[in-house]
Amino acid sequence: MSWRLLHPSDYRRMRWKNGGGWTVELAKSPEGHGDAFDWRISIADIESSGPFSTFDGYDRVIGLLEGIGMELRFDGAESVRLDRRLQFARFAGERQTEGVLISGAVRDFNVIVKRDVFSAEVLRRPLVGPMVFFRDAVWFVYLVGGQAEAKCGGEQCALEAGASLLLPQAGGERVVLNGGGEVVLVKFTSVIGD
Repeated sequence: MSWRLLHPSDYRRMRWKNGGGWTVELAKSPEGHGDAFDWRISIADIESSGPFSTFDGYDRVIGLLEGIGMELRFDGAESVRLDRRLQFARFAGERQTEGVLISGAVRDFNVIVKRDVFSAEVLRRPLVGPMVFFRDAVWFVYLVGGQAEAKCGGEQCALEAGASLLLPQAGGERVVLNGGGEVVLVKFTSVIGD
């Protein structure tokens, strides 16, 4: 399989682990294992300030998609302010974290990865012409805005804003994404054996 195309209708809406809100799960690995996963990508709507769910043994990366912003307060001490669109913060999932809204609700992009299985690199990129993905890792491509077309060998597919591509590491041939807009890229690299 060269890729898996995911439309917003394929995503799964679910309660936060701590019950404090809702998230839309875009993808996770492995699929179909309940709450257990090696990595998960989701989008959360945060309507009020409050604590984040904890994930022992996981690393988290959160970026602002919509809204004025929020401040992440860790263990009642240090904090990180997310007030620029697609600005990302990385932190350990077991940290006691509170999200404090700056002015109104926000929507954020979340990556949660089991640190003894994978590492995750999260990148924001403009899409202005072709972008090539080599199969050296698992790639997740989220089209934040615009339109794109993906090609691999004889296969091709079109993406609209809000759609995603999941590119497994196995598969050999490179994938070319071409179009105009903005993407968030997540590269999952196995740490097993390191």
